[in-house]
Amino acid sequence: MSGDNQIRIGLLSCTNKVRKLSRAINLSPNATISAIATTSSIEEAKSFAKSNNFPPNTKIHSSYESLLEDPDVDAVYFPIPTRLHVEWATLAAIKGKHILLDKPVALNVAEFDQIVEACEVNGVQFMDGTQWMHNPRTVKIKEFVNDLESFGQIKSVYSCFSFAASDDFLKHDIRVKPGLDGLGALGDAGWYTIQAILLVNNFKLPKTVTALSCSVLNDAGIVLSCGALFDWEDGVNATIYCSFLANLTMEITAIGTKGSLRVHDFVIPYMETEAVFTTSGGGCVSEHKVMTVLPQETCMVMEFARLVGEIKNRGAKPGWFWMRFSRNTQLLVDAVKESIDNNLEPVYLSGR
Repeated sequence: MSGDNQIRIGLLSCTNKVRKLSRAINLSPNATISAIATTSSIEEAKSFAKSNNFPPNTKIHSSYESLLEDPDVDAVYFPIPTRLHVEWATLAAIKGKHILLDKPVALNVAEFDQIVEACEVNGVQFMDGTQWMHNPRTVKIKEFVNDLESFGQIKSVYSCFSFAASDDFLKHDIRVKPGLDGLGALGDAGWYTIQAILLVNNFKLPKTVTALSCSVLNDAGIVLSCGALFDWEDGVNATIYCSFLANLTMEITAIGTKGSLRVHDFVIPYMETEAVFTTSGGGCVSEHKVMTVLPQETCMVMEFARLVGEIKNRGAKPGWFWMRFSRNTQLLVDAVKESIDNNLEPVYLSGR
C-alpha cells in the first residue's frame, strides 16, 4: 500500500508497550507511525523513535494535546494508565482521532460509556488493544466451538491467565496502584479470560456473575488474584482465574456436548510463527497448528487500520463490534469486582 493510503498513527508515550506496538505498525502494510508524544524529554523521545525504527519524518510532540491537534495523525494508540482513559480518549474522539485503547478500557462501564458516546457522536472507530483476538488461531477456535457436528452445544468453559509477578511489580507497577489502574489483576489478566469465555459463548452475556472465595487484595484494596463463576440461562457456566501471584498459565478449556477444546497459550503464543490448539471428540484427539505469517499484534494493527481506512477513504461508518465487545468485557469485570466488594454475592446482569 502506498504511503498516501496508510493510516497515520500517533503514539502516546515512550514505554515498552509502545516499543512492541511500534514494531507491529512497522510490519503493517496499511499503517505507519506519524507522531509520538512525550511528557518527558524531547531528546529522549527522538532517541526512542530512532532506536525503534520510526519513519524519519515522525513528529515529536511535547504534549498529548499537541499530538491530538496534529492534522497528520489519523488515529492514536493509548498505552496510558486506565484512570486517564476517559479524559484522553474522549478528547481524541472529539478531535476526530480514531482510538486504539489499551485494556482495561476504563475503570468502570460508566466511564467507558462516555468514550462510547464521544466515538458515536464523532464517527470515530474504536478498538481495544487485546491482541490475541486477532490471531488467526482465534478464528479457527471460534469456528470449532460454533460447529454443531464437531463441538455440539457449549456446556462449560474455563479460562485462566496468571503470572508470578516480582516483588518490585507488586509494589510499584501501575497495575497495583489505586490512583492509576485500580482494577489490578482483574482488569489486566482477567480481561483476557473474560473475553475468552465470551468468545466461546458466541459473545452472549451471562445471567449472573459470582466471585469465588479465592480473592487476594493488597493493602490498597487492589485485586492481586481472583476467580469468578458465570452462569447463563440455558445452564451453561464458565469459570475464570486471574492472578499476579501464580505460575504463568494461559489456558482455555471449552466443553461441548460432542467435543472439547484446549488452548495452553491463548494470550501470547509460545511461538510467533505458529499457534496450536487441541480438540477432542468421538474418541479422537487432534492437534491443530495455525501458521501465522505476521505476529498477532500486527494483525490487530492491520484490522484497525483497515476499519479506519474504510471511514477515511470511502466514507464508511465505524464498525461497532469491537466497541460492544469491549463494553461487555468491562461490564463483566465490573460485576466480578462488585461481587468481591459485596462478600461474594451474585450480581444479576439483567438490564445492564
